[in-house]
Amino acid sequence: MDFYQTDLSQLHDDLVNKKISASELTKETFDHIKANEDQVKAFITLNEDEAMKRAEEIDNAGIAADQLVAGVPLAVKDNILTKGLKTTAASKMLENFNPVYDATVVEKLKKAGYINVGKTNLDEFAMGSSTENSAFFTTHNPWDLTRVPGGSSGGSAAAVAAGDVLGALGTDTGGSIRMPASFNGVVGMKPTYGRVSRWGIIAFGSSFDQVGWLTRTVKDNAYLTSLIAGTDEHDTTSSLEDVPNWAANLNENTSVKGLKIAVPQEYYEDLNDDVKKVVKAALDHLVSLGATVDEVSLTHTKYGVPAYYILASSEASSNLQRYDGIRYGFRAPDAKNLEEVYVKTRSEGFGDEVKRRIMLGTFSLSAGFYDAYFNKAAKVRRLIAQDFDKVFENYDVIIGATGATTAFKIGAEIDDPKTMYMNDVLTVPVNMAGLPAMSVPAGFSEKTGMPVGLQIIGKRFDEQTIYNTGYVFEQTTDFHKKAPQLGGQN
Repeated sequence: MDFYQTDLSQLHDDLVNKKISASELTKETFDHIKANEDQVKAFITLNEDEAMKRAEEIDNAGIAADQLVAGVPLAVKDNILTKGLKTTAASKMLENFNPVYDATVVEKLKKAGYINVGKTNLDEFAMGSSTENSAFFTTHNPWDLTRVPGGSSGGSAAAVAAGDVLGALGTDTGGSIRMPASFNGVVGMKPTYGRVSRWGIIAFGSSFDQVGWLTRTVKDNAYLTSLIAGTDEHDTTSSLEDVPNWAANLNENTSVKGLKIAVPQEYYEDLNDDVKKVVKAALDHLVSLGATVDEVSLTHTKYGVPAYYILASSEASSNLQRYDGIRYGFRAPDAKNLEEVYVKTRSEGFGDEVKRRIMLGTFSLSAGFYDAYFNKAAKVRRLIAQDFDKVFENYDVIIGATGATTAFKIGAEIDDPKTMYMNDVLTVPVNMAGLPAMSVPAGFSEKTGMPVGLQIIGKRFDEQTIYNTGYVFEQTTDFHKKAPQLGGQN
């Protein structure tokens, strides 16, 4: 099965009309994954036996016309709980953790009849921008195996880019869906904070985390997001807003004529020239289709990264207290007393980046430093949100590059945390403000040949305008049809 030659709607029609069975499709999917996996390393755990069993059950039961994902193989990021299937968060701390319940998003997918082919790699506890912080191995970018796939949802993005699946779940705390989408030339949506339940997601920064999809196309993303969105009694931060059928509004009549686009001058300041050229061409294309573009200012953008890493690390420090060697997960085998259980377990179980963020967060929350750091960062967060609100009084969307660069070489930045953190300068403000944003393929760098992503930011709960804009851009260009060349790629 070549997922670059189909989409969710076509695949569904083929399954309903029995041009292919769920069992055949699932087997072909695993054959494709295995052909690529030695090179890409997108998956921590494959779910082949259970997936084949589930496919057979679906074939026997039949697929109804309104069951769009029934029998369709999809992947799940390995910080999302899956009952009976190992969930590690790419950490030694949870290396053998087997959840006893499903995350709400997984429950919804199961009811819809999806087939989970496996759990994708990530930076440990979703802390990183390159997937090099996984405790197990580094995922490689399918476009260039010497480069990173981005992070933390790098495994999910690489699986989609390699043509293994049509879609993979990710999580986005500061750009962890959108940056890998940009680096891998796929679509990645971070919905409005609260749009999708966080129940069953291994927490990093609870006021930032949001579940979303990495997909081949915008329309597939719209449909799959509507499938997992909605209020959840288990998650008090989940929204009561109605969930529209975003995909139904994406058709030949969808237009950007009259769309008012704001381009923040701050989003151009640190762009590499090759990325800037692609983004400018993308904006010119949208203007040619009837949109208008004006330059604006988001004054507090430059404070986003330092404020984010104080706030998110503080939340991580609190969330990761539970991994103490007592209740579940890894326990240091040679601890001689209770204090050593705590200290050795956390020292040996967590990787360097996780420990770095725990220390930063604990420091920021400590007596004498709370007002100087955490409280000031919280005020900056409010100012960033107000910047967005002011621009959205006059504009429909904000557009710029997803990342300042294309995917960098494996090992190039891993020893420089400051440089690594600054990769998120264009994505973290969206999480600070709780806004929806999507990265779509915008072209390729003339310098590196790697994909460049266009970030489309919308008003709270206005995912529809983002999807409309991305869909029109996608349908009038052909960047999403280009595929990396890998062994096993048809």
